[in-house]
Amino acid sequence: MSTVQMIEVDGDDGEVRLDRWFRRHFPALSHGRLEKMLRKGQVRVDGARVKAGHRLAPGQMVRVPPLDAPKVKARPKAAGNKVSSHDAKELRQRILHQDQAVIVLDKPAGLAVQGGSGTTRHVDGMLDALRFDASERPRLVHRLDRDTSGVLVLARHARAAAALTGAFRDRSTDKIYWAITAGAPSHDRGQINLPLAKLPGLDGERVRVDRGNGKFALTDFAVVEKIGDQAAWLALWPRTGRTHQLRAHCAAIGTPILGDGKYGGIDGTLPGMDLGKGLHLHAKSISLPHPDGGILSVEAPIPEQFRTTMQTLGFNPEAAAELMAELQAEDEL
Repeated sequence: MSTVQMIEVDGDDGEVRLDRWFRRHFPALSHGRLEKMLRKGQVRVDGARVKAGHRLAPGQMVRVPPLDAPKVKARPKAAGNKVSSHDAKELRQRILHQDQAVIVLDKPAGLAVQGGSGTTRHVDGMLDALRFDASERPRLVHRLDRDTSGVLVLARHARAAAALTGAFRDRSTDKIYWAITAGAPSHDRGQINLPLAKLPGLDGERVRVDRGNGKFALTDFAVVEKIGDQAAWLALWPRTGRTHQLRAHCAAIGTPILGDGKYGGIDGTLPGMDLGKGLHLHAKSISLPHPDGGILSVEAPIPEQFRTTMQTLGFNPEAAAELMAELQAEDEL
C-alpha cells in the first residue's frame, strides 16, 4: 500500500482498541511501528491524534499511512467464526435477557471476553452463536475481566451498540458487583476515591494508586456481612470504569478480593480455610437505558464457587436484599 487510506470502522469493529483493530486488518504491522506512527500523528481517528488504547466506534474514520506492500497486507474480512456446538449451547444457556436490541449474558469466571496473546477461546469469538434470526452479529459494548463472573451486555445491531456504548461512556449505568474480601473495611459503608494508573513494578505491570498522574477512579462500597476483621462480603458500585478498578481499590484499602493473586497475593487468601479457588468478584446486576426506551435491569445468579465460599464463611444470601432495601429507603428520605 503506497497511498494514505481512510478506512471506516464497521459495526463488527466497534469498541475495539485501535491497536487490536490494526492487528486484525494489518497483522504484519508490528506494535512498535504502530506506536511510532501514532506518536508522529501519521495514524489518526476522525482527524485527531489518539493512543493505541483508543476505543473505536462504528462509523469513525481511521487514517492509515502508506505501508510497505510486501511487508503489510490487509487481512480480508472474515465471513464469521465457527463456534463449536458445545460452546454455542453453553453460551445460549447463559442468556439472562434477550430482545430485538440487547442480549445479556451471565459470563462464567475463567472465560475471556476478548482474545489476546495465547487466548483463543473467548466470548467475542463465539458471538455468531447468538445471532439467531438477526442480520447482524452481536457486538460487545463493555467488558469483564476473564476471572470475573456475571452480567455482560451485548448489542444486537449497530444502533443499539451506539446507544449502549454511550450509556457506559456517560456513566448512565448502575452496576453492582459482589466481592468476598480477605479482611474487612474499617467502616461498613464508604467511598474509595483513589486515582489509578498502570505502573511497572517488580511483579510486572499493575494498576496502582498514583496520586500524581493517575486517572480519577471512584468506588462506593457497603459491607453486606463480615466476620470480624477476617473477611467481608461487599457490595461495590464502580462510579468510574478504570481497568481493574475494583480489584486495585479493594487491595489499596487493605481488603484484597479473595483469590486475587495479581493484586492481593498471599494477602488475598484466608489461611486454614478450605475455600474455592479463583477470584471472588461477581458482576451481580446492571440497570441502564434500553436503546428502545425505558430502563433495562438484569441480575445474574450467584455462581457456584461464590455460593460455596459464602456457605463456608456463614454468610446469609438474603442479607444483600435487606441491605439494598435499607439503602433504597435512605435514598427516598
